Amino acid sequence: MVTMKKNKKSPWQVRRDIALQVVAIVVSLVFLVPLFWMVSTSLKESTQVFTNPPQWLPNPVVWNNYAEAVTKIDYLRYSGNTLLVSVTSMIGSMLSASMVAFSITKIEWFGKKLIFPLVLGSMMLPYQVTMIPVYIIWRDLGLTGTYLPLIIPYFLGSSYYVFLLRQFSMTVPNALFEAATIDGASYGKQYLTIMLPLIKPAITSVGIFTFLGSWSDFLGPLIYINNERNYTLTLGLYAFVSEHSVDWHLLMAASVVFVIPVIIIFFFAQKQFIEGITLTGIKG
Repeated sequence: MVTMKKNKKSPWQVRRDIALQVVAIVVSLVFLVPLFWMVSTSLKESTQVFTNPPQWLPNPVVWNNYAEAVTKIDYLRYSGNTLLVSVTSMIGSMLSASMVAFSITKIEWFGKKLIFPLVLGSMMLPYQVTMIPVYIIWRDLGLTGTYLPLIIPYFLGSSYYVFLLRQFSMTVPNALFEAATIDGASYGKQYLTIMLPLIKPAITSVGIFTFLGSWSDFLGPLIYINNERNYTLTLGLYAFVSEHSVDWHLLMAASVVFVIPVIIIFFFAQKQFIEGITLTGIKG
């Protein structure tokens, strides 16, 4: 009878693993400090914010800061506006990026080998370079002051998300689409019944990225939204910053409420998010 010996780690490997875990814990704590300070400040009185030495724990705990923060601005309206922009942008990004990735990887058409490098090249242009020309286009179209300049670009495709889904789509066997073509399935049916189910983790990652980016976007709404009723939450938070003083305890309370949906979304979608990021790029 042959017995299998278990591979035991050497003392050096054990010490290395412990050291790596300690480093990971320390780095995690460093990143958690700003979040802890934000929550702590949100529960303080205004006189405790800038005490020296810093007061890490609020005493007393002022829960009323949250109620005052969400009533100082039209929080419900701003939340609805932000949710509208974020959800529609997410849908547009998921559809456009997946369609382009499908056409580049699974459909033969003239010029696709030239188009994809151009799409990647657009990633090299920083937003600050295109900001003014794009604003002039939206202004001439008469769409400034609306949400369309914040939403429509996502329906036209993002180069980064196209690249992300293209890498994932290349891992899907071409034989599936060849068999579907022989059976008479159209490209649209192949996209809906074969491509989308198989790249679901990557599409989920794109959706999460887009939602988080749109939810926390400040510059876009600042440029295009000029009606206070249409403000997003980021502009609403900016309303706490006045010319002469800032209610930091209320600003931190509003910021905590602002990040709660993001944390909840990541908590429930972290499996698909991590799976999509891990598997994307297996085949280049």
